[in-house]
Parts: sequence; structure tokens; C-alpha cells
Amino acid sequence: MSKYTGRPAVIDKSAEELFAKFDDLSVFEERLNQLPPEQLAKVGEINFTPDSITISTSAMGTMSFEVVERVAPTKITFSAVGSPLPLSMIVNFNQLSSEQTEIVTEIDVEVPAMIRAFIGPKLQEAADKFGEMMTNLSK
Repeated sequence: MSKYTGRPAVIDKSAEELFAKFDDLSVFEERLNQLPPEQLAKVGEINFTPDSITISTSAMGTMSFEVVERVAPTKITFSAVGSPLPLSMIVNFNQLSSEQTEIVTEIDVEVPAMIRAFIGPKLQEAADKFGEMMTNLSK
């Protein structure tokens, strides 16, 4: 299993408050449409349901992720639907103080060693973009 960690971001909200925002993911559809065009272009086309996210980008194609685990208030785990490789995306909420929480995203994927060097940079980029998206939606 290979792990790719996105850039951490600090949000001025408690972990409980942030975790509650992600209880029903479909509320982010409207919020996403309010992002400036340059930010929207960076994250690609994204659609939400209460328990899933579908992301379409030129680099990765279309992938859907369903929530498979919620551990209040510290972690939400998504699993890729229909992926040729077992892949999970994890959002960790690390409480720094009563008013600040660090968000750290991870992508865990089983990548054969012979192709890891080729797709590793793209997976790292995906982890960073996933982190950017979750940070923007958390504000």
C-alpha cells in the first residue's frame, strides 16, 4: 500500500464543527458553484451526493468515492468505486486548539512497484488537490 499525503491546512474551527459540515456532502454542491472560476478549474468537475463525491479531471478521468467510515470528530474515509486499484481517500481532522483544526488528506492505494514511479507524482498531485478542495469547502 502506498500513501500520499496532501499539504496540511489549518482552519479556524473546532474539529467537531468541521466534521459536522461533512455529514451530508450534497450541501457542498452549491458552495462549489460559488468558487471563483480559477479555483474551480484547479479542482475539476465535482458532483456530490449525501455520501459520495464524483471527481472528473483531465489527468485522472472520472472517479467516484463513497464514504465508508466516519469516526467523529477525527476522520472520514472514502473508498473508490469501480477503481482498477484498491484506493481510499482519508480526511483527518486534527484538533490544534478549541478554535483551530488541521486538515490532512491522504490517498492510500495499492500500486504495483513497477509503475509506482510513473503514477506516484500524479497521485501526490491528486492528494494535494483533494486537500485543497476539502480546505476550501471547510471555510
